[in-house]
Amino acid sequence: MRVIVTLACTETGDRNYTTTKNKRTHPGRLEMKKYSPRLKKHTLHRETR
Repeated sequence: MRVIVTLACTETGDRNYTTTKNKRTHPGRLEMKKYSPRLKKHTLHRETR
């Protein structure tokens, strides 16, 4: 049930990170605060499809 998802920065749109998630326990889109190298600060990153 675990799938690989890509996280994209909400401010720049860059796809900086990949991670895995369990579709059964987290059916919605994943959101995390991660470091954006372009902006040099932590921003919200959302799961892309």
